[in-house]
Amino acid sequence: MADNSDKDKTSPGNAPGSPSDQPNTKAKLIQVSGSGLSGPFIRRPVMTVLLTLSAIVAGFATYGKLAVNDLPAVDYPVISVSCSYPGANPTTMANNIATPLEKQFLQIPGLDIITSASTQSSTNLTLQFNLSKSIVDAATDVQAAIQRATGKLPIDLPSPPTFTKTNPNDQSIYLIGLLSDTLTDGDLYKYATTAVQQRIAILPGVSQVNVYGVQGAIRIKADPAALASRGLTMDDLANAIKAGTVYSGAGQFDGPHRTFVLLPNGQIDQAEGYRNLIVARNKDGSPVFLRDVSDVQESVQDERLSRTFWVRGFSPPGSTVVLAVSRQAGANAVEVAKSVKALFPELRPLPSHSC
Repeated sequence: MADNSDKDKTSPGNAPGSPSDQPNTKAKLIQVSGSGLSGPFIRRPVMTVLLTLSAIVAGFATYGKLAVNDLPAVDYPVISVSCSYPGANPTTMANNIATPLEKQFLQIPGLDIITSASTQSSTNLTLQFNLSKSIVDAATDVQAAIQRATGKLPIDLPSPPTFTKTNPNDQSIYLIGLLSDTLTDGDLYKYATTAVQQRIAILPGVSQVNVYGVQGAIRIKADPAALASRGLTMDDLANAIKAGTVYSGAGQFDGPHRTFVLLPNGQIDQAEGYRNLIVARNKDGSPVFLRDVSDVQESVQDERLSRTFWVRGFSPPGSTVVLAVSRQAGANAVEVAKSVKALFPELRPLPSHSC
């Protein structure tokens, strides 16, 4: 009996379910050491928050200064070659000028594509090289090829072929149209080249300003019947015009105390001056004026060019000139366009008389 009573005895402190039998659930803070690049940021959360906020603030502050360009700034090795031969038709330009140049250009290493276009009195060739070839080296090779082809070009070519370094990404970023109902085509072109073009070209970020229009000139249309009746030829007329408009020194007068330099006004700039130019003498010694054997009028250099500017709701103007603005390499296209547009108030109004 004593043994059974001993087994049934239980202590109140050791009863099942008492707090002494439960595990200790007290929380502890364990320091995270971290490793690698993220270690310092994990161990210092305050520093991490401050650096993140600093990056966000710097991003907002510099967002407005980011460049906005549609294409990357890549210097493509592209060279354009042009040559003019007045009076030659497209077939002559292609056979006598484009073909000899192409044969020499094909010997240049690194050349990918040659594109040529021959028109009336003009030939244009575009040479595209590998991206690995420097534009400077390409220009040197093109210059050497032009010199080698010089002996195969026409002898009476007014000037040798010329080349320029171009970039397909340098397309115009702004086009400006000058319209006038009072100025002639020549006067409007002169105003665009002397006033507008020079003013825009000095703006920051502007590379070049091309003017598309027709330049004014004095046209002389000879009358073959009038020349033949006076025993004159076209060469006689051309030589007489050149001799009558040469601007050369006329010497000077030396006195005991002063010296006077003669400044002849040999350059004629008005149609009326050409009309009164003496080109020959008749058998009786009377002068033959230019107006007697030709029709002299103020016109443009190329009468075959025609320009039409049409906008809905407006009547077509009498004269039109377009200016194309190109930006410099690396310049912000948006900022350049804004600076050009801000210049408009200074360019208005157009002059109402001949410039």
